[in-house]
Amino acid sequence: MAQYSWPTPITLDQVRLLRVGDSVTLQGALFGIRDATQIALFDRGRSTRFDLAGHAVIHTAPNVSKVAVSREHPTGYAPVCIGTTTSARMERFTRPLLERYGVRLIIGKGGLGAGSLAAFAELGGAYLAITGGAAALETTWVEAIEDVDLDDLHPESLWRFRVRDFGPLRVAMDSHGGSVYATVDAGARAKRAAALAALGVKTR
Repeated sequence: MAQYSWPTPITLDQVRLLRVGDSVTLQGALFGIRDATQIALFDRGRSTRFDLAGHAVIHTAPNVSKVAVSREHPTGYAPVCIGTTTSARMERFTRPLLERYGVRLIIGKGGLGAGSLAAFAELGGAYLAITGGAAALETTWVEAIEDVDLDDLHPESLWRFRVRDFGPLRVAMDSHGGSVYATVDAGARAKRAAALAALGVKTR
């Protein structure tokens, strides 16, 4: 399995290199985005001043503290806990994120569905998985909150983090139709069918 350490933004050629099982570590800008952020952008016609083309977004609504504006905290926010939330309920936003804003990488936990997998293949994208419960570790990879937009949605604002050595993250869905989640699901269904057959249980 290949290992990559990339500054953001990344190119289409780079994302097409990724295969399920590879690992990616990110440097530079990372954008935090969640349900309310995407509802505002895609359902309510709002826009952002951020250029997301080629960038990675992470499904999060971070815990932050209000502090004095300084070189270390240019937005007046300090990161307290940058935890990743479950991605499945944001499935419908994958395609517009890639199509309208040019996002290349989505980071989350629990995976996305068939629609996202199709969008990754068609438009060039990948899903990078974080293990649930790793928020404390993730937060150590965030150097600063550099900027924030749509802050009336706080904490589901659109955050621009500056990260260093964010990862390694596992490629769980790639742009070639590969999905850890689809593989696990198929394997589990096959084992279930075999167990029921061994017990003589008819499922149809």
